[in-house]
Amino acid sequence: MKDRLPARVRPGGGGRVDQEGSVGALEIDEYARLDAVGLADLVRTGQVGAAEVERVARRALERAHGDLNALTGPLWDPAPAHSPDGPLGGVPVVVKDSGPFVRGRSFSLGSRALVGAVAHTDHTLMARMRAAGLVALGQSTVPELALGLATESRRYGVTRNPWDPERGVGGSSGGAAALVAAGAVPLAHASDGGGSLRVPASACGLVGLKPGRGRTPCGPLTGEAAFGMVSEFVLTRTVRDAAHLLDALGGPAVGEKYVPPPPSRPYARALTTGPGRLRVAVTTTPWAPTTVDVQVREAALTAGHLVEWIGHHVDQAHPDLAYEDTVEAMTLVMVSTGAALLGSGRGVDPDALGAVARRVLSRTRRCSALEVMAGLEAQHRLTRALGVFLDEYDVLVTPTLGRLPAPHGVFDTDDQHHTLRSWLEQAAAYAPFSAPANVAGVCALSLPLAQSREGLPIGVQLMAAAGREDVLLALAAQLEQAAPWEGRRPPLHV
Repeated sequence: MKDRLPARVRPGGGGRVDQEGSVGALEIDEYARLDAVGLADLVRTGQVGAAEVERVARRALERAHGDLNALTGPLWDPAPAHSPDGPLGGVPVVVKDSGPFVRGRSFSLGSRALVGAVAHTDHTLMARMRAAGLVALGQSTVPELALGLATESRRYGVTRNPWDPERGVGGSSGGAAALVAAGAVPLAHASDGGGSLRVPASACGLVGLKPGRGRTPCGPLTGEAAFGMVSEFVLTRTVRDAAHLLDALGGPAVGEKYVPPPPSRPYARALTTGPGRLRVAVTTTPWAPTTVDVQVREAALTAGHLVEWIGHHVDQAHPDLAYEDTVEAMTLVMVSTGAALLGSGRGVDPDALGAVARRVLSRTRRCSALEVMAGLEAQHRLTRALGVFLDEYDVLVTPTLGRLPAPHGVFDTDDQHHTLRSWLEQAAAYAPFSAPANVAGVCALSLPLAQSREGLPIGVQLMAAAGREDVLLALAAQLEQAAPWEGRRPPLHV
């Protein structure tokens, strides 16, 4: 993705001018280097105009999509209304096709079976994005019904990884991750119901924060229907962006009323005040019957040594979490997605669905109240077990994935041999460390702390008790400073 914009010239003082002398020009290379906070600072101080940022962002998104296939369709023109005076005024973003999310915009959940669906109102998180000044320019790709860990659907095809186009981006927030990693946008809306935010963060070399239960608002097709096991947030390239976005977007929904962020900005402040000396556990033992790639294992252990070098107390310790409890609880997430779709009043053509989506709807139709209760009991057992462990330790460090980013085709949603159980087991073999955080409602964060010998990103996961996003972000900021990833760029970059 070569830079085809005209060269820019910066004057010795004040703002920026292009070759014709217009104030407010921005080079695409600089745009792609800046995070959301950096772009917002340029706009707020008048060094560049919000319209110029949007113009460059549109060019960057079109280029990235051409290589990666990460957008669901044309960019939105004009962009949805937003507050120019918000704390992130003028910063571009894309939203995930897991809708309904943006009032008046269509969505499909990556499925050919959902035709003509339009959001009649804003998701609460979208209302907060508007108030924060974020400029939504388009919609990112997802697997069908946002159910898989590979962003490959009948509707949109394969989304490619900017680090290696022969490999996947993870899922279900895969299109979002590809665009952020390629420098097309500094952040993108994402959601996480079993690793759907952290898995793409690991596969694409990003910061992926899954807030704890209730920390951010969820919609009818996500957390509200999934027994609190889905979180909505964003993918970023820097820890400070994650902290500032949580300040701007966090807090539970209170009806349809917008609740402004606290003026104290507690999460951004946590980056500078530090977490104190933490009790940290490190484990590479998966909570599923699978093995962990040697390079992935070493990345997590090296992160543990780095945490200890920073000055924290570190043990090798492992919470006792039952694999069957995770599978039972994750079945509820699948069933809740099916229930939301079946309860929407829209007819669903089963012939337009992939095999896994058909299994989900079939399982949903025959799910009994007793089965739901069994799933909830499994959720409570795992929540208690992980909660006890996170009373003893402030942070748990694990790999994010069990393997390097998977080649395309590994997760085949049209495989007729899959049952719902076998689909969940395949996901658990690939990402054996992610789902317990969803089940228990704790917060978790993937950091791009390592790369493989092949040059592929390897994510390391930090996990903390519910409500302790401040601890995660403070420790993450220390790790970002100790082992910076800022200069890494994938081969496919705007």
